[in-house]
This record gives sequence, structure tokens and C-alpha cells, in this order.
Amino acid sequence: MSVSTPPAKPIRAYVDTSVFGGVFDAEFAEHSRGFFRRVEKSEVIVLLGETTEQELKGAPERVRGVLDGLSAEACLRCPTTPAIAELAAAYLRAGVLGPRWKGDATQVATATVHRADVLVSWNFKHIVRFDKVRAFNAVNGGLGYGPVYICSPAEVRYGGEVEDL
Repeated sequence: MSVSTPPAKPIRAYVDTSVFGGVFDAEFAEHSRGFFRRVEKSEVIVLLGETTEQELKGAPERVRGVLDGLSAEACLRCPTTPAIAELAAAYLRAGVLGPRWKGDATQVATATVHRADVLVSWNFKHIVRFDKVRAFNAVNGGLGYGPVYICSPAEVRYGGEVEDL
């Protein structure tokens, strides 16, 4: 009798606008496209916040087309709740980000409140930075939330992948 291994549970990834735009950026295209191939294979479920959706409305048509090309099953809409607004405000009060970057704070808060496995972004200035991740998580812990894991599409690893060390 053979025993089969159940399929791996899909990664729940909050995806910010930079990953959609990265599909068309020479520096980020390879990993952005690879990420969305994983979405197409149902290895990743995209958590889509209202901030990302609003930003995509103002993006070039081809960038919006990346979202439009995803199946309904591949995306989980994450509405902005009062808890998200409160957590984003807490990040700003703690000085993790300045008031000008409220949208970025809201993205991280959305990923946290909706319990994303990972927040995926190319925003190295305000989001994908070790010091920022520590600061976001300090606020999260103080308010009873779990940690948020943040990385670029290049760093997301999937079950069964072997990487060169």
C-alpha cells in the first residue's frame, strides 16, 4: 500500500502594487513573473488590500492587466477594517513610518490583520527592510498581533524548491 503526501497548503501572500508593476520592470521582472506563475499554479493565494486595488486603478493598463489575468480563486479581497486603520495609525505614532507613508502602513496592517503568511513587496525604502520589519513587529506584539513576515518576490520559497547555497 502506498501513501501519498497531501498537497502543500497554498501560501497566503499579501501583495502590494510594486509586485504587479515589477512584471514590467527589467530589474524585477524575472522574480515578479515567477511569483505570479506560482499564483497560477495555486501555490500562492493573493491577499489583495483596498490600498493595492486603489493604487492599481491609477496604474498603466498593462499593470492592471496582471490583476485582471488572475482567476477569482487566486485572489482574496481584504477590506480595510477599523482594526487595520488603528494598527496603521499605531505604526505612524510609533514612528515606524512618517505620516506621508500612511498607505504603506495600511498595507502592512492589512497583511497583519488578515494573517497573511507573508507580505510581498519590492518597496525596499519603507517595507522590505530588516529595521522596518522589526519595528512593525514590535508594534504588532504590543497590540496583541502576531508577527508579519515581509520579503521580496525573489525571497519567497515554495515547497520542494532547492536553492543554491
